[in-house]
Amino acid sequence: MRARIYQPAKNAMQSGTGRTKVWLLEMVPAQAREVDPLMGWTGSSDTSSQVRLRFDSKEAAVDYARDHGIDFIVVEPKKRKPVIRQNGYGENFATNRRGTWTH
Repeated sequence: MRARIYQPAKNAMQSGTGRTKVWLLEMVPAQAREVDPLMGWTGSSDTSSQVRLRFDSKEAAVDYARDHGIDFIVVEPKKRKPVIRQNGYGENFATNRRGTWTH
């Protein structure tokens, strides 16, 4: 059994960083999925790939994996630089612009 410990990325559809503070321990599938010939659904008899555990810190996830004898890989997150404008969102509607405001 192999697992991957990582911190999830920010949702591309939102500007917030919700659900990115936790660390996840996710089992890697032991076998490939197969297509059911009758219905066309994909499935697998490997139920461990459905396991996704949440932890508050990377150390807690690593300790859990070691205590339970799970082979794991830690994937470090790529930190992004925050985008902070000087005047924030209100800058879009400023009345003291130097240039003309057009759309």
